[in-house]
Amino acid sequence: MNFTAKDVAELRAKTGCGMMDCKKALNDANGNMDEAVEILRKKGLAAQEKKASRVAAEGVAYAKVEGKVGVVIEVNAETDFVAKNDMFKAFVEACADVVIAQNPADVDALLACTAADGETIDAKLKEAILVIGENIKVRRFERVEGDCAAYVHAGGTIGVLVKFDADENASGSEVIASCGKDVAMQVAAMNPTYLDEASVPADALEKEKEIQLAIMAADPKMANKPQAVLEKIVAGKLGKFYENNCLVDMAFVKDGSLTVKKYVDECAKSVNGTMKVSQFVRFEKGEGLEKRQDNFAEEIANMVK
Repeated sequence: MNFTAKDVAELRAKTGCGMMDCKKALNDANGNMDEAVEILRKKGLAAQEKKASRVAAEGVAYAKVEGKVGVVIEVNAETDFVAKNDMFKAFVEACADVVIAQNPADVDALLACTAADGETIDAKLKEAILVIGENIKVRRFERVEGDCAAYVHAGGTIGVLVKFDADENASGSEVIASCGKDVAMQVAAMNPTYLDEASVPADALEKEKEIQLAIMAADPKMANKPQAVLEKIVAGKLGKFYENNCLVDMAFVKDGSLTVKKYVDECAKSVNGTMKVSQFVRFEKGEGLEKRQDNFAEEIANMVK
């Protein structure tokens, strides 16, 4: 044997792989540390290919801000236990840092980027798959420049990024962080469809008008009312539609006497400034993905075989 227990421990510290995997890699490499690392990386690629077809709809949605750049990112794994794994959390953090610093165009470009420690994100991904033993995928991310605030709900169930257009008094101030967190929590809790009235597409408004007119047409009390009156009633109901679907028109969850817009205005006044919410991004872990269905009876039966 051309290596010692100390070499195994060193390789394990370098790669995070299990002791037996490290021992086998050193054995195959005749004790050469660099070759052993390469063997484990190739094994990571094989593990990635083998697990690629397995459903990954758990993991985390994560958001962070550095200076005047924010990112929200979703990284998926097969089970919710992985979200608590230190290696997985470090991988997600590395991805977020690279997006902030290097502004990759998409997930493929992100994987090709080099992290601060000199290792590519793709190499880190392969290592994480090998060590953790699950299919792991970087699903999506969005990078936003400007005065931003981030919020992560329930350990990564939801990640939210909120951007403000602010004047020189409000820009970069503490109020951006405090007010931004409150607004981001509102986004996480209420899941607004639009930012404001101007953001609502014309076809969505027309659809809502049709629905309201159909509801009134089926109401005997509305049967004899002139069309002009019905149109006015519908216009009033559209106000409620905005309140329910547009972030800035919603009642502020911490104080129902204020809309989100009025709350933001009050925050800006506290620093003699002005600001408004100009963008928000909300990622919910696993939304739109097929969830893994565990059949424990079948799993145990296969283990017995």
